[in-house]
Amino acid sequence: MTHLRIKVKGLVQGVGFRPFVFKLARALNLSGSVRNTSGGVVIEVAGRHVRDFLQRLRTEHPEISCIESIETESVETEGLPGHGQEGFSIVESEDDGTATPVAPDMSICDECLSELLDPSDRRHLHPFINCTNCGPRYSITRALPYDRQNTTMAGFMTCKDCSREYGDPRDRRFHAQANACNRCGPKLGFHVLNPGFEWCDSGEPVLSAVRVLKAGGIVAVKGLGGFHLACNAEDRDAVARLRERKHRPKKPFALMAPDLETIRRYCDVTEEDTLLLLSRRRPIVLLRKRSECGLPEEVAPGNRCLGFMLPYTPIHCLLFFHPPGMPNFNCLIMTSGNLSEEPIICGNEAAVERLSGIADAFLLHDRDIYTRVDDSVVRADFLIRRSRGYAPEAIPIGGNGPEVLGVGADLKNTFTLTRGPLAIPSQHIGDMENLETLKFFEETLEKLKSLYKIEPVALAHDMHPGYHSTRWAEAHPLEGLGVQHHHAHVASVMAEAGLTADVIGVALDGSGYGTDGTIWGSEFLIAGVEGFERLCHFNGIPLPGGEAAIREPWRTAAAWIQDVAGENALHYMDRIGFLDRIGEARVREVLQVAGLGEFSPRSCGAGRLFDAVAAITGMADKNTYEAEAATALESRAADGVTEGYPFTVRPSEPMTVDFSETLTSILEDLTSGADVGVISARFHNTVVAAVVKVVGMLHRLTGIRDVVVSGGVFQSLYIRERVMGRLSEDGFSVYCNRHMPPNDANISLGQAYILRERLKR
Repeated sequence: MTHLRIKVKGLVQGVGFRPFVFKLARALNLSGSVRNTSGGVVIEVAGRHVRDFLQRLRTEHPEISCIESIETESVETEGLPGHGQEGFSIVESEDDGTATPVAPDMSICDECLSELLDPSDRRHLHPFINCTNCGPRYSITRALPYDRQNTTMAGFMTCKDCSREYGDPRDRRFHAQANACNRCGPKLGFHVLNPGFEWCDSGEPVLSAVRVLKAGGIVAVKGLGGFHLACNAEDRDAVARLRERKHRPKKPFALMAPDLETIRRYCDVTEEDTLLLLSRRRPIVLLRKRSECGLPEEVAPGNRCLGFMLPYTPIHCLLFFHPPGMPNFNCLIMTSGNLSEEPIICGNEAAVERLSGIADAFLLHDRDIYTRVDDSVVRADFLIRRSRGYAPEAIPIGGNGPEVLGVGADLKNTFTLTRGPLAIPSQHIGDMENLETLKFFEETLEKLKSLYKIEPVALAHDMHPGYHSTRWAEAHPLEGLGVQHHHAHVASVMAEAGLTADVIGVALDGSGYGTDGTIWGSEFLIAGVEGFERLCHFNGIPLPGGEAAIREPWRTAAAWIQDVAGENALHYMDRIGFLDRIGEARVREVLQVAGLGEFSPRSCGAGRLFDAVAAITGMADKNTYEAEAATALESRAADGVTEGYPFTVRPSEPMTVDFSETLTSILEDLTSGADVGVISARFHNTVVAAVVKVVGMLHRLTGIRDVVVSGGVFQSLYIRERVMGRLSEDGFSVYCNRHMPPNDANISLGQAYILRERLKR
């Protein structure tokens, strides 16, 4: 008889791993035990079929689990611990001083959804139904091992029936830590704030919330990782009120629909989109609107895409399907429950206090959210925001290394911790421009450090001296390393792909602090973990008023036209209707500012080019949210256009890509009445051609064939697909972000990777 002690590490807690081990051992007539430890799962197993057990452990483990390593050792058979009635048992967990990955929150599974809506089931309409295959994980976990007493379910004592299920190996809820029912689980509550909706309170929380939504009201809904603000998406007035109250004039709202068929009424849905929408992660998926969408334009003004998700909690499902029958709504706005630019709110009292000026009523519950987690956003095959359903999954980055912290950038902040061969990025934190976000950053950092038992020996930060994240890092007692912004973008992809040798790095974004103290943002680098060389960038254009020009791209447009056309600038602006739209007096004033270097810094940021072209073509004069102008420009790009505009690569040191001829051609097209959609497509094609040409030049100079692309510009599906496709056709190995967004959310991973690899060396 063989007796093994098996230590399994990876994502093996909160994913039904122990019940799987239990059932497999019984099926093979083995004796022994399985237990959670803070570092993973430990199995003691003895019998004639131990080798079969070990093989099936590797190949048949639960789909949502992820095994990093399996260590085995032979031990004496005598005194085998954990013998239950059948010879194998699940025994009490222990904290062995190590740590294991925490499972992300998972959407409701089909079995639980069926029970939720089945009048004959004892969990009919239970708003917190879950099993070993679904439900909350990260958002309720206080500590490891993942046992009920270490979660926010600790205060809910299971009833007799739930306890029986928990202990029955044949039951789907065998060792489901958040198991509960209508009798013993958390409870919903309903609170009306607007007296005009008091008549909606029926005494039943979900039905009351549905009444408010049908009457055109706004409901704050407490979900899995925080609050949503919900209203009927087909009610134009309700959507407009939500925009007005939330001070969110144009940024698209997220949508939730009851099923896939409903989403297809509004958007084109590919097979890849379908898999994402139906996945256990349930992200918001950006989809292209159908020509006859039917939803109010106020949902996503001037945007070709809509962001849809399917219900992922029982509460969301009940909003659509209670009472049973036809869905209550075709789709609901389901946007983050927060004030502008602040983190999502997760506490009941805080929500009622801070959202009182927005919501008419509140659908609450009494299960605490330990860690707030916003919805994730995905477009095609890449992430725009990595949060619920993905965080805090670890990213393998190769080999062992010291524990370090990358604090990230100021926009779309995340931080990244490393431990052993893994990087653990945080969920989306937000823009580090207010005290609330800084508090969220600090509270999440302490929680993840505690969960993973990580004590960083050093930290890395952005080089921008004005970033709040940089100031926080500089005030921290740990030794710090400043990492250039675009080097970090490139390094984030290197970390994901396991690259350590030098690469050609292309980092295109709005702005980043350069080593020379100027604003960078269109970088062609030869980069590795030890450093980088800047070999090319786009030619700089003036930003009259600095930050004001980022908020109002027409300023950049006017200054760029003057930069290229000189004395003829106003003539061009008059011919394309720019002066009529903006006002000649305002334009002349800005052109004067553009001539004053101290008030008009030059930026080579690629994002500023997109802004300027959007303003020149009349698509967007303001950015009321980040990348609004660039998004509008991409949304209008005509299909089937293959030609671009002329540009020049100038052989300076570093080389520069000059788009002056591009601008002149755009102005000529506009004056001749060319379609702005065609102009947009030609401009996008020009940027693609410039990237491909410069990469080819750098390859001939260095011989390097590994190319990394990153930065916010690569959120443009148009740019991303064409750049990667063209470079691949030219024989390059092209790498992009797959586990992190291409935007500034990946900066922390790049920072941590560079610091870790340098410390290793």
